[in-house]
Amino acid sequence: MTIDAHRAAAQRPGDAPALAAAIGARFERLPLCRWQVMVRLIVGTATFFEAFDQLLIAYALPQLRTEWNLDTGHTTALMTVGSVGMLAGALVSGRLADRVGRVKVIAGCIALASLCNLVLTLCTSPEPFMAIRFVQGMAIGGEVPIAATFIAEITRAHRRGRFVLLFELVFPAGLTAGALVAYWLVPLLGWRWMFGLAALPAVLCLAVLRYVPESPRWLADHGRHEQALATMASIEAEVEKITGAPLPDPEPAPSVLPPQGKGGLRELLGGRYRKRMIVIGLLWFTGYFVNYGITSWLPTIYGSHFHLDLSTALLYSTVTSCAGLLGCLIVALTVDRVGRRATVIWCLGAAALCLLVLGLTAAGTAAGVLVWTSLSAVFLFGCNICLYLYTPELFPTRIRALGASMGGAMNRLGIILGPIVVGAVYAGGAIGTVFVTLAAVALIGSLTAAAGAEETSGRSLEDMAP
Repeated sequence: MTIDAHRAAAQRPGDAPALAAAIGARFERLPLCRWQVMVRLIVGTATFFEAFDQLLIAYALPQLRTEWNLDTGHTTALMTVGSVGMLAGALVSGRLADRVGRVKVIAGCIALASLCNLVLTLCTSPEPFMAIRFVQGMAIGGEVPIAATFIAEITRAHRRGRFVLLFELVFPAGLTAGALVAYWLVPLLGWRWMFGLAALPAVLCLAVLRYVPESPRWLADHGRHEQALATMASIEAEVEKITGAPLPDPEPAPSVLPPQGKGGLRELLGGRYRKRMIVIGLLWFTGYFVNYGITSWLPTIYGSHFHLDLSTALLYSTVTSCAGLLGCLIVALTVDRVGRRATVIWCLGAAALCLLVLGLTAAGTAAGVLVWTSLSAVFLFGCNICLYLYTPELFPTRIRALGASMGGAMNRLGIILGPIVVGAVYAGGAIGTVFVTLAAVALIGSLTAAAGAEETSGRSLEDMAP
């Protein structure tokens, strides 16, 4: 289909699937250049600060407990209410982004999270603080999966894994930056200044609306054909300007069938996409259940079981987190060659093996826990970052954001339940049982991927999910 034929198709509402496929073919001919990097930088900076916001409560709590005379119940509630909000935000944002657009939802989440930071600086008691943290959690939980969906939709199949996952590295980087800034700022100026500083990224909302175009795939899917063609043409013109060379002709768009569903949860949980949603939901849940089951309890295990001092316990825990970041980088650089399915299967399987060895033979020493949890973190972090790439590839444009956000909701459920289950097992006093339990959950995830995951590497979004 030529460019003129694309424009002619825009006049015929029944040709929406063909137009969407043609726009996908036009994306496939775009070389990687400064335009994609610029968009990734703007959206990635927003995701960076969402991660920054997520961790700040951990560093504010010591002062808040003293200032507001908090008991254990209030302290736990302040720590967890944001995660509950993220779960709710993930459930809501996908449907919203499929209805009103990716860029609007991303910008709205950035603005809401920043506004919440400002309001938090004014709180004088735990109840309003928790209410605002819940709303802010909704914004954070809503932005992250939609940003991953958008980046996938503007990227061609060739080396899409590397491009998307290098973008996803900004989230763990934001967590690290939040820890470093809070470590310096809170003792110096207090917790209110920390949340006030975190409100400054509100200006990114304007940058997203000004410089980031809406996904042409989404526009075509929603019948806004002329706008889809105009947006695609402007992207192509910008790429030609940057590269200084004309673009090659697009490959013929694949023939497409009319959509088999009308979007929404009914299509996501029924028909051809039900199995994909079940599999990807289990992968999100098991990966983050094990990940946070380990990382949330490591400082306590080092301190209460091995009687290490606080600084050493935190240092050991930080080493494990840094090992996880290394795993993210390794997967980002190799996922296109290894494949999504194989990456998830082998990462979860290797993590299960590491944790089983730890639980059966090496849990008697702090050094053994450090070595084997760090090795497992390499694989767990690598698997989990791969899911941000893999999930949007499994669903068509009309339910892609919803599928990604449902995966994010299962992620949050794992984050909430993992530490609870580990705490219950650890209360029995058998530390080896903790790691054997986590190994069993990781193995369930690996077997789930082996049994039901589909490979998406090198395939266009339209080919994978019509």
